[in-house]
Amino acid sequence: MFIPFKSGTPINLTASGAVTAGAGDLLGFYVNSTNAGTLIVKDGGTSGTARTGTITPAIGWHFLPLKTNGEMFATIGGTALNVTFIVLPQA
Repeated sequence: MFIPFKSGTPINLTASGAVTAGAGDLLGFYVNSTNAGTLIVKDGGTSGTARTGTITPAIGWHFLPLKTNGEMFATIGGTALNVTFIVLPQA
């Protein structure tokens, strides 16, 4: 029996920036390193609607399935955060 699975494109950020340029699906993110860094994921760019509260993630994988209709944007704060998002852009 074949079981399909989703795999995505990695987008690495160390400062606030766009995760997708348009509509897409976020599968989750991997925190490579942090020193009390924080993260907020928004739908619609820098001034878009917050889809999460303020996350202070630990190092490792974080499952966070989100669908976005516009540009997905990550606001990174705190002292340091290196995070890789795994996204499926929509065609």
